[in-house]
Amino acid sequence: MRRRLSGKYKIWVSLIAIAFSLFELWVNSFGMMLDIKRNALHLGFLLSLAFLLYPATKKSSLEKPSPLDIALSLLGMIAGLYVLLFYDDLFTRAGVAITRDYILAIICIILLLEASRRSIGWAFLGLVIFFLFYAIYGNIFPGILKHPGVSWTRTLYRMYLTYEGIFGVTLSVSSTFIYLFILFSAFLEVCGAGEFFNDLALALAGSKRGGPAFVAVIASALMGTLSGSAVANVATTGSFTIPLMKRVGYKPHFAGAVEAAASTGGQIMPPIMGAAAFLMASFLQISYVKIMIAAIIPAILYYFAIAANIYLEARKLSLRGLPKEELPSLKEVLIKKGYMMAPLIVIMYLLLTGRSPLMAGFGGIITTILVSYIRRETRLTLRKLLKAFEESAYSILQVGIACAACGIIVGVAAVTGIGSVIAYSVIQISGNVPLIALFMIMATCIILSMGLPSTALYIIVATVAAPSLIKMGILPLAAHFFVFYFGCLSNLTPPVALASYTAAGLAGSNPTKTALAGLRLTLSSFIIPFIYTFNPMLLAQNISLLPLLQQIGECIVGIIALAIGTTGYLWGEIRTWERVLFIISGILFLIPLKMSSIYGIVLFSLLIIKELWRR
Repeated sequence: MRRRLSGKYKIWVSLIAIAFSLFELWVNSFGMMLDIKRNALHLGFLLSLAFLLYPATKKSSLEKPSPLDIALSLLGMIAGLYVLLFYDDLFTRAGVAITRDYILAIICIILLLEASRRSIGWAFLGLVIFFLFYAIYGNIFPGILKHPGVSWTRTLYRMYLTYEGIFGVTLSVSSTFIYLFILFSAFLEVCGAGEFFNDLALALAGSKRGGPAFVAVIASALMGTLSGSAVANVATTGSFTIPLMKRVGYKPHFAGAVEAAASTGGQIMPPIMGAAAFLMASFLQISYVKIMIAAIIPAILYYFAIAANIYLEARKLSLRGLPKEELPSLKEVLIKKGYMMAPLIVIMYLLLTGRSPLMAGFGGIITTILVSYIRRETRLTLRKLLKAFEESAYSILQVGIACAACGIIVGVAAVTGIGSVIAYSVIQISGNVPLIALFMIMATCIILSMGLPSTALYIIVATVAAPSLIKMGILPLAAHFFVFYFGCLSNLTPPVALASYTAAGLAGSNPTKTALAGLRLTLSSFIIPFIYTFNPMLLAQNISLLPLLQQIGECIVGIIALAIGTTGYLWGEIRTWERVLFIISGILFLIPLKMSSIYGIVLFSLLIIKELWRR
């Protein structure tokens, strides 16, 4: 839990946060700095703020940092500044490290581990420590995991003084793309974009059957693609949508589940998506536009599944929408604040015309500032500007710390070759059968999701598991998208379903019941990754129009069949054995095999005919 500071501590932390955002804005626009120096200062700010804002224990004060926290905060900034100031000196020594370098490396790694524990949790800390232990003491591991071991000095040097450790690709993505888009999201928020998206969603869907649930889906999709954080999305849109859903008759746990599922989908919703999408572009060395285009069909199918469940649940409970007189007019919303869509349009235009994500993010920020002056209530004042800078720094903390710590894991994987070892093991255990390998990696993602945020989960599994899929002949984009998708779904996967638990708090419902309802809403989303892995046309790869339309049609019917089965309602309530058969038919539609689709069509058709005959 993050501290809520006041007084002089609040002022001091706010100044650090604002300085952090100003540095990021400068270095990603007009500034010129070596990547490792930029990443070092980025880490210095992250560590400094993490120790001031995240308490050491549950008993620590939530109102002010302790003297130890302040000391650790200063040490964190020093650890970053050291690389910034003395990296050139390392070259004059022909890359030969001295005692001072090793001391600072030890301090930096210990501070990063402690910041990870505070901001992310013990499970993630344990995983990072395990990889460090494996790097140094690889000679004690059995079988194919055994390696000669890497010396302490070499490990420290590689992790702290090169691009292949803490300051590598994962932290580079955090210090560039991720931060700039978080800053863009903060600018939109302080200028009233959140209110505009809520009003737009109300005008579009508020009067429909069970309308507030559709409002939650639309608003969360719009906000989620900007923030890229499922939990933050739940906290912002959920406080507005969950009470509306409860008001029209949805049960609290279902209202929370809808918000959690819709907010989680924001991470796979173009154009901006979640932090892991930028990491995927870096890992695969392809343009972000290709990632964005590949995500379109899976994102549509994801939200269609939620909408199908919402519609059937509303019919089952005989729910109505909100009275039209209480809803804003779509025409008035667009006239009054439609210009708030301009920054998104600019970003999409810049990306689709080949500009870099950095330029697109910067262009989005400039556009937001300009259009904010169209109306007085959205005008970007100095107070709003400082608030945007401050909130951006707070929002990056968990993601940035995770990226820095995952740099250790990536570095260890590179120096020990554990990625190739695991890839070989997966191939051997699965008998070189891709479907079995996919189930193994899905299970790995679900297990790791019990203690890791989606960004960290993606980095780890993409580093050590995705190579095995690629070696089996699966398209690299499809292999990484498979891992990315399950990384996003970790927010809904018990026992640590953070998005569902946040929504449960807002809904006043049981967290476990809310998480299970969220899983029911997104059941088809645990099958769709298998489809596009074997049929990359769903990722806009190697497209052939008619087969693509056929595959999309089968997915839609499969999603509807699963929704009928899990909801237990079609034109009326259906029996338990019929629900089971509808679920089976839905799975048959979604399994990427020709015969299974035929069986699915036959079973689904018989069930529909039976229900029509009964009615």
